Amino acid sequence: MEIYLMQHGPALPRKKDPDEGLSPDGEARIHASGKALKKMGVGFDVILSSPKKRSRQTAAIVAEEVGFAPEKIIETEKVKAMTPPEETIKALTEYAGNKRVLIAGHLPSVAEVASFLLTEGSKAIVGFEMGGCCRIDVEDLPTHSGHLRWYLTPEQLELIASRT
Repeated sequence: MEIYLMQHGPALPRKKDPDEGLSPDGEARIHASGKALKKMGVGFDVILSSPKKRSRQTAAIVAEEVGFAPEKIIETEKVKAMTPPEETIKALTEYAGNKRVLIAGHLPSVAEVASFLLTEGSKAIVGFEMGGCCRIDVEDLPTHSGHLRWYLTPEQLELIASRT
């Protein structure tokens, strides 16, 4: 299974939007990230999103850009910011028959899921940035021996998206 982890894009301050939806910059950043993923040949069988507005919007924009039906996005508490990685991994096992799964979530959760998939007994530090994305391949779940295929920053994804 290919597991893609993405932190949501930059959000509006709570004073402007009590639900902290994506800012215009955040929307543009996620559109660029989604376009880059499409150019890289990435598509998804499953997209999981936190119920928070900024993650839902991130998932919807990426879905739009890669041609995934937005109504098929699955909102789950299992990818919220403070969800223990064991719970997120357990939720992922429900989709084990799928090849490519995207989680649109938050810190510290996406970083902790990456660490859980890559190491046992210590923490791998993956420096997620808003709108950045990583791919970790796993044979089975749960596992601590995933293979980090790549991590791309929002700036790198934007460069890929802008190439003709």
